[in-house]
Amino acid sequence: MRVLFIGNSHTYYNDMPHMFAEVCRQNQQEVEVTMLSHGGRGWDFHVEEPEVRFNILYGGYDAVVLQHTAHPMGDLEVMDACGQKLIGWVKEAGARPILYMTWTTKADGEEAQGAMSSAYRRLQQETGCELAPVGEIWWRYHREHPEEELYAEDGQHASRIGSQVAAKAIAEVYLGKKIC
Repeated sequence: MRVLFIGNSHTYYNDMPHMFAEVCRQNQQEVEVTMLSHGGRGWDFHVEEPEVRFNILYGGYDAVVLQHTAHPMGDLEVMDACGQKLIGWVKEAGARPILYMTWTTKADGEEAQGAMSSAYRRLQQETGCELAPVGEIWWRYHREHPEEELYAEDGQHASRIGSQVAAKAIAEVYLGKKIC
């Protein structure tokens, strides 16, 4: 199975796609991962990059994980339009689009997660694609394990544990099952 990750630093921090592949392997699913990520960039950037469209259409991927810019999310109409375009390419290629919902900054806290979650859930409903609700799982994990630091020192990106939470959440959607 082949999975393409498209995103920014919230995708590439701590080699999260590699962590995802390890979770899949631990659950008897061999996965090859590829990543197209650029720090601070959203789907509007990726839609304009020729290698993104080409990789989606001709890379032979089984799934494409899509992560938009997070802090700030920017214009939500642009997010929606560009997300729909990327999802359209993924479906045209016969692959599964999976939205990767991110988390709010440490300073903004859990109270701000609702706006971010709504943007991803709205796109999921409009397109019928799958959603990995990482941001929501992130905050649930934080409540259950307050001793674990999910954030890197900058208070925006994931620590190694935070990236593991993200990788597991995405793997659960990809594999279609709860992982212990």
